[in-house]
Amino acid sequence: MNVFVSHVFCLAANAQHVKTNEALQTGKKVETPPVPSSVSKVCKNAKCHAGAWHLVETNSGLMECTDPWGRSGSCRTSTFGSQKLARAWVVKRNSEWTQRQYPDLTSECTPVFA
Repeated sequence: MNVFVSHVFCLAANAQHVKTNEALQTGKKVETPPVPSSVSKVCKNAKCHAGAWHLVETNSGLMECTDPWGRSGSCRTSTFGSQKLARAWVVKRNSEWTQRQYPDLTSECTPVFA
C-alpha cells in the first residue's frame, strides 16, 4: 500500500468507474487505501453511517462503503443508478489517494488523507 503525500489530481471517468484508477492497475488484486491506525471499528450498516457513501474498487468490484478504505464489513453492492445518495469516488492517481464528488471530468478532487 502507498501513503498519500501531496497534491490532488483529477481523473477521467466512465459510468461509475473512474478511468485510469491506479488501484486497478496493480494486477488481479485491487489495491485499497491504507487504513490509518487512528481509525475506529467498522460501521457495518447504513444505520450507523451519516455521511456520504464511498465508492471503492475492491476485489469484489465497485462497492459502496461507509469508509474510504473498503474494509471488510463496511461495504455493500453499489446502488449507483437506483438510489440517490451522497457519494464520493475513491481513486488512486500518481500514488496518491483522492476522493471525487462525481465520476466525471468536472468533479472536484480532495485528498483521502487530509
